[in-house]
Amino acid sequence: MSATRQGTVEVELGGRVVTVPEGGLYDRYRMQTDLDEVARDPRVSGVDYFRRLPKTRVDSRIGQTYTPNFYYRMSSARVTMLARSKAIRARLPRELAPLEVAPGVGLVSAMFFRYDVCDIDFYTEVGVGVAVRPARHGRLGVADLVTGLDSDHLHSYVFALPVSTEIAQVRGHDGYGFPKWVTQVEVDIDATRTTARVADDNGDTDLSLSVPTPAQQRYRSGDRVSSLTSYTAMDGAWFSTLSQINLLATGSASFPRGVDLRLGRGRLSEDLRSLAPIKTVRLDVTTKGQLALHMPVPTSLRSRSGDS
Repeated sequence: MSATRQGTVEVELGGRVVTVPEGGLYDRYRMQTDLDEVARDPRVSGVDYFRRLPKTRVDSRIGQTYTPNFYYRMSSARVTMLARSKAIRARLPRELAPLEVAPGVGLVSAMFFRYDVCDIDFYTEVGVGVAVRPARHGRLGVADLVTGLDSDHLHSYVFALPVSTEIAQVRGHDGYGFPKWVTQVEVDIDATRTTARVADDNGDTDLSLSVPTPAQQRYRSGDRVSSLTSYTAMDGAWFSTLSQINLLATGSASFPRGVDLRLGRGRLSEDLRSLAPIKTVRLDVTTKGQLALHMPVPTSLRSRSGDS
């Protein structure tokens, strides 16, 4: 470890060198963060949720690490749109199939995240993805419709996931298989308004969002925990990554008004355009939450190229 410009240090991660905040959680704890120390941070409402999730030391594509990765204070937004299944299938790997909420209609999402306090320090990210049928899932049915609209349990495939820091890019890309790159990502979420902007390679706007934040309902820690399973392919094999979100203040709106989602000419916008969204059907915003992100595990996905 060596000092660089004031306020950062260089650390080695999976054979790559990245900069992290000097004296930050990663610099001090290397994923084994002292929960008592975190509990003293005024931005964090409590750490009881994490005390019930002991970390495990594992070997990974980025070397030995500890899982889950803990996010002690986060906020997020998801804009969900209908899209033709034909357009989604054209972009999906053949092993995956879109989750359909009606015959020939799937779900596309633009997702926005702000992580104020976490094991790898502050960062932001924005993604474009689609809801997919769970691995080894059978024919369509009522359960697909319920799952597709229920924000508490989703399965997804992400096409693009730019982030604001080097360590988030290396861990996310090399360790998890997500399509991450570093760029300027601004995400601000409060009880009144949700805004975000992602820069393209030229510094212009790739994707931006401005929308009134839905009324927030508060929950005690552990009373409402949602989950997201994401699929990625690495070294010719498929993996699934589980995210568990402890929702503390969250709200949703069906067929929301005032959603100003603007597309530019960058990779995010190109991915969203290629999925040909038809109509915005839901807005989910969490102004206060916590997250446990597990390391990916191998999963079995059969080819679905013959699905109708």
